[in-house]
Amino acid sequence: MRVGTSEEDIDRLLGKLTPRARALLLSGATTWRTRAEPAVALRELVMSDGPAGVRGQAWDERSTSVLLPSATALAATWDEPLVERLGGLLAAEARRKGVHVLLAPTLNLHRSPLGGRHFECFSEDPELTGRIGAALIRGVQAGGVAATAKHYVANDSETDRLTVDVRVGERALREVYLPPFEAAVAAGVRLVMAGYNAVDGTTMTASDLLADPLKSEWGFDGVVVSDWGAVRDTVRTGRAALDLAMPGPDGPWGEALARAVADGGVPGAAVDDKVRRLLRLAARCGALGDERPPARAPARTRDVRALARRAVAAGTVLLSNRDVLPLDPGRLTTVAVIGAHAARTRTQGGGSAGVFPQGEVSFLDGIRAALRGRARVVHVPGPRPDGPPPALDPELCTEPRSGRPGVLLRVLDATGAELYAERRAAGRLLEPRLVPGAHTVEISALVRPRTGGRWTLGVAGFGRMSLSLDGRVLLDGTFSPPTDDPAVVHVNPPARCATADLAAGRDALLTARRELAPGTGRATVVSAAPPAPDVTAALAEAARAARAADAAIVVVGTTEHGESEGYDRTALALGDTQDALVHAVAAANPRTVAVVNSGGPVEMPWREAAGAVLLAWFPGQEGGGGLADVLFGRAEPGGRLPTTWPAALADAPVTRTRPVDGRLTYDEGLHVGYRGWLRERRTPAYWFGHGLGYTTWAYEELTVPSAWEAGEELTVRVRVRNTGGRAGREVVQVYLSRPPGPVDHPERWLAGYAAVHAGPGETVTAPVRIPARALRHWSVEEHAWRVEPGPCRVLAGRSAGDLPLAAGVVVRPPG
Repeated sequence: MRVGTSEEDIDRLLGKLTPRARALLLSGATTWRTRAEPAVALRELVMSDGPAGVRGQAWDERSTSVLLPSATALAATWDEPLVERLGGLLAAEARRKGVHVLLAPTLNLHRSPLGGRHFECFSEDPELTGRIGAALIRGVQAGGVAATAKHYVANDSETDRLTVDVRVGERALREVYLPPFEAAVAAGVRLVMAGYNAVDGTTMTASDLLADPLKSEWGFDGVVVSDWGAVRDTVRTGRAALDLAMPGPDGPWGEALARAVADGGVPGAAVDDKVRRLLRLAARCGALGDERPPARAPARTRDVRALARRAVAAGTVLLSNRDVLPLDPGRLTTVAVIGAHAARTRTQGGGSAGVFPQGEVSFLDGIRAALRGRARVVHVPGPRPDGPPPALDPELCTEPRSGRPGVLLRVLDATGAELYAERRAAGRLLEPRLVPGAHTVEISALVRPRTGGRWTLGVAGFGRMSLSLDGRVLLDGTFSPPTDDPAVVHVNPPARCATADLAAGRDALLTARRELAPGTGRATVVSAAPPAPDVTAALAEAARAARAADAAIVVVGTTEHGESEGYDRTALALGDTQDALVHAVAAANPRTVAVVNSGGPVEMPWREAAGAVLLAWFPGQEGGGGLADVLFGRAEPGGRLPTTWPAALADAPVTRTRPVDGRLTYDEGLHVGYRGWLRERRTPAYWFGHGLGYTTWAYEELTVPSAWEAGEELTVRVRVRNTGGRAGREVVQVYLSRPPGPVDHPERWLAGYAAVHAGPGETVTAPVRIPARALRHWSVEEHAWRVEPGPCRVLAGRSAGDLPLAAGVVVRPPG
């Protein structure tokens, strides 16, 4: 049977379903699948997390995924064609894993630098977020996979995210937080995810905002899906414009929704509209009807890796450069690579977005590969960064039964009898396979230390847990979850640690057990860290290595528990030891490149001391190769900041992420990000839009029409000249500003941008399209969009704080 997507086709199928069958379709069949319905040839839809990679339906390190740079790094490219291609790569990954729906992109804003999920969101600016998000959506959906815009709306921080009531003014909601979702709808996004949070007293899964503006004003004809576990009642959410409650099979909908329809508590017409949308989605994803979409050829591994590597360089931001970069490999004999993050590069953020990469190229590996046969590379780890010990990896342990690298996973019944056992690659096991009678998860490994002394050993999870070494109990207790946040319970539980003496080169049997109790999840992580080196000695060793080298590359960054879903950050500092490391290396060698490995802003008290500062983000699996391309001049650092970076947290205008009495008030209104910095007359370390390349540019002329009719788009032209000795790419940014008047505006706001390329000495003109929406403001009194006639300033330059060109235009009423 071939099924079309016309309303007549959908109505015909709907007529074949009983009211009960219709209601049951609107809850998940499993954690990641929707329900099938043979009566209308509807197959299951498979969903997967996926902002940076497509994990699939299980957390299993044996099911690997391509890992792209974090969303902040993608936004830093300011390159929509590239992001669209990366969306196509995600679609190919989804098809390979049998996934119909990708739960990405995340369109919430960087309201505060303390947002724990900063890395998974694009930007502090609604225009940039909307354009980059739309590009990713187009790429994903051109590949035959449905994208999901999330988390609708004002879900911009993690503290108490399941219950927080965000109080945001109507104008700020319309002008700042909703526009990225409107851009997603205009790009044809097929799903929108309702967040956990409430807005102005109503939880999003029951909010009127799902109907208006999403479905009515914007004309969204896709499916509104809940965040996982966000539906907490039947009737209110059933009557609202929410369409699909995930996960399943248990939850407040299902049979309860069917009864509510039968009792008249939820109108049957509301359920019918939801089912129509689900059937329409299934048809678009090839899951409706007997015919299946033709298979597409998988992407070649070499092409995938090359594109992911290109994305690393395109998003890397050169914050400062004192004639140090690019490094010339032909003039190097010894390079010191310093810092624990160089060898154990953090390639992704923590939480539900995480995947198990197909292979990771650390910064150290990338630099070594680039200099192989040319220069000697010396690595010094320096002091240990703060944070819990890392999960056991195959380099440190062997599975006790086979002697092969990895750990032994056993699932036991209540008597301690083994139900099954298998070798797994590492100590991070988030979803051990459950079988009937499963009571306890046991993970054991023979640990062979390279360094003797007092080790820190840990187990992460919830419920009754124990940790023993060679049969000696180190830790035993019951640890209750402090929250029901799924990111904490199922993905990133806190570690419980103990210490023990281990001898170098001598095996020790480390065994962790945790009981499987309701509400505690299955996640079990076994970790180990060697004795921390003496900080003074480690700093001295790093300085010696830097002093003896032609150039030094020092890598510092955040930890998994510092930037993760489920937590907001409490500080932007990297810690005294990492800051001291950069200071020591920079003092020893003026040709020091400091590389920041983070997803969001960090304080850099050493930034003036370093010869160059590079922001490499969470770069994905090809991070090392992409960074090496930038360091040694094979590629230009293409990134521009998608977020303003403060010198110190205290300088940032908006820092509060913690609710008071359950409410988080967005007092700043429209003044988010650089807008807030401008209003407060504060100067950050680096402005939104900032980023250097390997050439220089002169902004020579801005051409603007004399008049701009409201409701029409405007194209302005910016002439720039490459004044350096190398070809390069420049991101030309255009902002608008209105004089004081009856309507309060930000001091200026991003209206458009365009990238240009030019060779040394060449002049090029960038046509920058400014959409009509850039002029409008939301009238709270009229609950409508309005445009204020009169004078307007157009500003052009390299960042929100560097705009050398200005011109005036008069805004005229339409007609």
